[in-house]
Formats: sequence, structure tokens, C-alpha cells
Amino acid sequence: MYFLCNRAQYDYYKYHPMSEITGWMEQMVKDHPDVVTVVKYGKTYESRDISLLKIGLNTGKEKKAIWMDCGIHAREWIAPAFCQYFVREILQTYKTDAKMEEMMKNVDFYVTPVLNIDGYIYTWENETTRLWRKNRSPGPKNCSCYGTDLNRNFDANWGTVGVSFNCCSNTYPGTQPASEPEAKAVTDFVGSRKDIFLCFLTIHSYGQLILVPYGHPNYTAPNYDELMMVGKGAAEAIWKVHGMDYTVGASPDVLYANSGSSRDWARMQGIPLTFTFELRDNGTYSFELPEDQIQPTCEEAYSGALHIITYAHDKTFSGAVANAAVTLWSILLAAGVTGATLM
Repeated sequence: MYFLCNRAQYDYYKYHPMSEITGWMEQMVKDHPDVVTVVKYGKTYESRDISLLKIGLNTGKEKKAIWMDCGIHAREWIAPAFCQYFVREILQTYKTDAKMEEMMKNVDFYVTPVLNIDGYIYTWENETTRLWRKNRSPGPKNCSCYGTDLNRNFDANWGTVGVSFNCCSNTYPGTQPASEPEAKAVTDFVGSRKDIFLCFLTIHSYGQLILVPYGHPNYTAPNYDELMMVGKGAAEAIWKVHGMDYTVGASPDVLYANSGSSRDWARMQGIPLTFTFELRDNGTYSFELPEDQIQPTCEEAYSGALHIITYAHDKTFSGAVANAAVTLWSILLAAGVTGATLM
């Protein structure tokens, strides 16, 4: 048995280069072959595979799904660290926790640890590249700069607010919606199975925010009140872990207006619960969050994400939310309120 114990433990509380994250993904499949598979769903501009971990118990039926992506912006290293932590936690929990086991039976988790792989690798080159944000595709013909902001490249009010068409800008949205292979990969994969996704979580840093659709100030999500309620519940769950305050709201209200985000695109596709997490901190270290903050950041964010995921699950499968709705309907019927008066 010695050789089984001799494998070095993966350190979830330090930042890992892409090669180590890829190795970790492969190890997750080896360690949990009954519940984890790697799905390749696109290629980056530099022809690297874009892969996710599909995690769930095989029931032989088509299942509902939860989406999570990290590392759409290259310099936000805490995001991929969180995706890895999240995967570890759900895989450790489901065998002993009845609720997580139920969710693993009812939904599959699709987790992309690093979406902007080319950009992430570039940030590891040296100190001068550490704060690179965009992908690594070359600009248009008349431009010597590289990169498109992938979170301005989705087909959601594309190119209208919070962007710059100067191709050297950090918020350059590309030449057209989904012009970039990384954005197109998500668009094609999620868009072709949008009916199965109960929620869509995209993880960023920094600012300690939970952002709801929409980034454009002239548009409000049809279920804005529900999104705010669930988001505030997540912020409360986060606060209970380490006392960290996360602000909840639409981007124009609590951060800045923007367009072309994956969160807004997912909501426009009909996925009801779409959120952006902006993890620690509030600007002291900004994108260069020290490694000693990885563990507390991941612990609190896990609690917040789990709140949203549990709500999404229970709303679809009989549970607390569904039972509450049935109870309310019973009270209304008892009071003589009918469907006709509620229309």
C-alpha cells in the first residue's frame, strides 16, 4: 500500500501554473472515475484544448446541470484556485453528505478551471506579464496590440457600454460577438444545451461582489428580484464563514456598466440564475492576492456558491423551495384566491 500513500498531496492553497492544473484535472479522473470525466469543448487561439470537468453520478438519464468557469481573465489567479477547491470539496462531500449526494444524482457540475488558458500561461512568464487580462489573439490588421477581453466578447448587448474599440485597451471587445475561440467555445457548448443548465456561475476577482444581470443600465433581468434575493443569501453565507462583506447588485449599480459578458449572455439564453463572483480582495493586493488568503477566500466563496447551487437545485427538484411554494398556494386557496385572480 506504500506506493498509494507516497504520491505528493496537491496543494490547494498555492497558485499553480497551467501544466499542474492540467495534471490535476487528469488526476481527478483517475481518483474518481465513477463521477469525473474531462470534456474538451474548444481550442484557444494558440491551439490549446479548453477542457472542463464533468462531475456527477451517472443515473442513465439526461440530467440538469450547473455551470462554473474560472480564469476568463488571465491575471485573476484566485479564480482558478477556487475552481480547483470547489471540485475537491464536492468530491469529498458527496459520500458523507446526503444533500450533496442528492445534488450529484440530480445534476452534473460542469467546471472549467481555466477558460483563458493562453492568457493564464502568459501571466506566468515574468513580472511584466503578470497583470495581463485578455486572451492572446492578435488585434485587427491595423493594430500592433494583442488580446480581446473575453468578458466583453459575448453576444449580449455587445459593444454598447463599458468597452473600448481601441484594440490596445483592456476592455477591447473584439471585432464582433464571439469572435474569439474561447468565447465561442462557451457559446457553442452551453448554447447547444442551454435547457439543462439551472445556473451559470463565472468566477473573477477582485472586489468582493456578487453581480447579477444585466451589465447594461437600460436592461433589467425579468427575475431581478429573485436574483437579488438569492445573491443576498449567498453574501450572507459568505459573511458567516470569515466575516467578509460581499456586495450584491447589477454591475452598473455596484461596479460599472459593461456589455458582452458571459453572465449576461447566459441569462439571455434563458438560464435563470446567472451570477458573477468577484472574489477577494477590495484593492489592497488587487489581482495579486497573497497565497495565505487562498484558503479563507475559497472557504467563503464555496459557501456562497453552494447557497446558489442549492437554491437552483431545490427549485427544480422537490425540496425546501418547492415545498414553500406549495404551502403558499395552499394558504391562498384556503383564502379563496384562485388562479384567475392571480393572473
